[in-house]
Amino acid sequence: MNAVAVATPTTRPLPPDSVRTTVPRPKDCARVVLIRHGEAVCNIDGVVGGVVGCTGLTDLGVTQVMRLRDRIAMSGELSDTAVLYSSVLPRALQTAEILRPALAGSAPGTSLEIVEDCSLCELHPGAADGLTWAQFSERFGEPNWESDPLTPISPGGESWLGFVERAASAVQRIADSHRGELVVVATHAGVVEATMLSYLPVDPRKLRRGWIRTNHASMTEWERSDRGWTLVHYNG
Repeated sequence: MNAVAVATPTTRPLPPDSVRTTVPRPKDCARVVLIRHGEAVCNIDGVVGGVVGCTGLTDLGVTQVMRLRDRIAMSGELSDTAVLYSSVLPRALQTAEILRPALAGSAPGTSLEIVEDCSLCELHPGAADGLTWAQFSERFGEPNWESDPLTPISPGGESWLGFVERAASAVQRIADSHRGELVVVATHAGVVEATMLSYLPVDPRKLRRGWIRTNHASMTEWERSDRGWTLVHYNG
């Protein structure tokens, strides 16, 4: 009989941990996938989109999220989702509802419940909510957040730094509550930016607004472990 050659796994020599640029995923890490909502009516109409001004997604926004849902269902990349969170704003809730069938449920034929959390909302606009941006500028002027990021956007609204702290703390709380699990969050571009500013070694007071551009219906994935935060991908 001819001997059958058996392939043996090759061991790659790895650099020391101190100089490695990629590291294995820790077993107990929390994976947090932030999904920005699709295009919203308030985006197109130029309306301040708080709880008053937000009226949900445009037809294009629905299509954008449906395409993402179909991709997720086909790839299975979020098939082990344990919890689905959402901001309480209609554009995020509608996004979560569209995505939900592509995520895992507790039993065959079921889907995850949506956990609504106001701390995952976009910057709270206070008295500006529901105004057009032209009306906002006329009534309240425009805050110069590059020179003073602690200025509220309008009476009863948040400042830029206040929002960043609130949103990043909310995502960290969720991650710390779900170690070893995958969590999906339907949220907003501002929340994604807040995590970047808080978890990466950057100073939000030194960055101009718009330093990143988060696409509608895109995914940003973080890992949270004892080592801290790792950005896995952005705008996926």
